[in-house]
Amino acid sequence: MTAPVVIDQRSTAYSPERAYWLALASELAYQDEATIERQAREWGFDRVRHHETRFTPPFPLQDTQAYTMAGDDMIVTAFRGTEPQQIEDWLTDATTPPSPGPGGTGYVHHGFAEALESIFPDVRAAHDELRGNNQSVWFTGHSLGGALAMLAGARMYLENPKLTADGVYTYGQPRTCDRILATAYNKGFGRRMYRFVNNNDIVPQLPPEPVFTHVDALRHIDSNGKIRESMSLMGGLADRAAGLTADALAPATDGIRDHAMRSYLSALEKNLP
Repeated sequence: MTAPVVIDQRSTAYSPERAYWLALASELAYQDEATIERQAREWGFDRVRHHETRFTPPFPLQDTQAYTMAGDDMIVTAFRGTEPQQIEDWLTDATTPPSPGPGGTGYVHHGFAEALESIFPDVRAAHDELRGNNQSVWFTGHSLGGALAMLAGARMYLENPKLTADGVYTYGQPRTCDRILATAYNKGFGRRMYRFVNNNDIVPQLPPEPVFTHVDALRHIDSNGKIRESMSLMGGLADRAAGLTADALAPATDGIRDHAMRSYLSALEKNLP
């Protein structure tokens, strides 16, 4: 049974309900424009703007897509992700050089930098247009969309601190930046950033360290579907092993299965009060 979706647009505090709902908003980014607009209205957001950029070879993505929806008290931009195989091939390409980070701070993966640059001016213009009631601002996304959501928040914060987002929630986000940018981001966002990782999801393990790293505020979903704010090294290894043995017929697919947006939603729903 699907849990009822109740959105408190005025609250900015972390809650399992907000984590679940922003995951639904991330999933919605995979849908067509009409579906997005219809669902946004049902959630109480009466204005929607769509963002899309088409790429040409040799860039590994066909396009970058996102949408921004605005209500009386809240603005949300959700970035669309991509297929696990596509992003895995992209992130394991060791020949890709890093690019300068937002505001000249640190470095980011070149593919993420290019994808965000292609769409960010349109996103920022939508926020300038729609933010007329001092609404709170949120970024969210799954997979590649999570990386873009994190970087969009970083760019607004580092280029104009007055535009710091009230929250960034990502799901299955890959490593996106170097330690310099991660440190600056952690300082600026504190308890505004929540990075959800579902057990053995393979995408958050890419690209490899030490060139790229994660920002803080991890929320680990264990093999039983429980959200944990922290986990010891040994506990994490044991939990990953438990996840690998959960499906005796297909243990090798656990990393892909755990990356699916529906897997995140299923786990997050179990944590609702």
